[in-house]
Amino acid sequence: MKTKPNTADRFVIIMAGGKGERFWPVSREKTPKQLITLLGARSFLQQAVERVLPVVPLKNILIITNDAQAAEVRKQLPNLPKENVISEPIGRDTTAAVTLGAAIVGARSTTGVMAVLPADHVIDEEKKFQQVLTDAFDLAGRGQAIITIGIKPTEPATGYGYIRVGEPLPPPQGVKAYKTAFFRAEEFVEKPQFEKALEYLNSGQYRWNAGMFIWSFVTITEGLQKHQPEMYEACQRWFKVAGNPAKLNKVLAKEYPDFKKISIDFALMEHAHNVIVADGAFIWDDLGSWTALGRHLKSDPEGNCVVADFIHVDGARNIIYDARSKDRRTPIAVVGLRDSILVQTDDATLLAHKSQAQKVKELVKRLAEDPKLKKLV
Repeated sequence: MKTKPNTADRFVIIMAGGKGERFWPVSREKTPKQLITLLGARSFLQQAVERVLPVVPLKNILIITNDAQAAEVRKQLPNLPKENVISEPIGRDTTAAVTLGAAIVGARSTTGVMAVLPADHVIDEEKKFQQVLTDAFDLAGRGQAIITIGIKPTEPATGYGYIRVGEPLPPPQGVKAYKTAFFRAEEFVEKPQFEKALEYLNSGQYRWNAGMFIWSFVTITEGLQKHQPEMYEACQRWFKVAGNPAKLNKVLAKEYPDFKKISIDFALMEHAHNVIVADGAFIWDDLGSWTALGRHLKSDPEGNCVVADFIHVDGARNIIYDARSKDRRTPIAVVGLRDSILVQTDDATLLAHKSQAQKVKELVKRLAEDPKLKKLV
């Protein structure tokens, strides 16, 4: 008879503090990409939580966000224990967030195993994802492995980092073969030029770096001790007060601003020798811009992806998104508009060429610098 794994020592840390500036004007500082509804009836954060509930209990799901977004996070997740929403006093990239999450998990269970996941990814094949996560939890709980989920490339994307993988690894001795394939990580590669990305795709030896990690509390603290001693010392201090949210917040407010901004990839993953890649054999998308959203919307015969009351003459390959409140919506009509993004909210309109979608972030910066317009950020 098959027994269910004990999930009491399994935790999920969802990182939900990003600004999501490339989805302006729908995404704002207090309601960034992970907290808005673009696909379906739930926000990306709500989907991320529901996706992991079959794998870990709700009380073991932690959300790391910031002061500006914490109230909305709690509003969207009313069943999550209040103390499971943790606010960073200032953004310091993923190493600080990982360290903070590890301290809180360790305070609850020194034998804990944790997954660190972004809040804003699109994963349609949930059962396949849950299988990979379950297998990774099991493997991470058996030894000193740092596990990252790598996605099989489907195109020569230049917007992702890549991981070169070695030969498949056998399961630990005495363990039945996993449904998920695991590989030793041979090399982490930064975002490549198109020719290199095409080479990586054709080789079959590379995976997209999806920023999803699984490790035990013991393993992550040992990794920090070896490669990021300053963060290891911080983890030890936070561990001691993690059971008291008020004390923890006081310590974080004092210490956080002094930490350098560094991603966990640079800080740990690229230096460690015990990194294993779990094969993410599921459909995945890191929704990074309005053009990426178009991949998930139905298109008309001319290739227009539309969420709006829309009519056109000679319009083609546009993304049209009306996020206005229902009583303020009016038809959107275009003539001869092609390869463009048109987004409307109650207080702003964005019109951009699809080739310039990444520059929306630059636009938001300019808005923030204008005294009359910074209220729109």
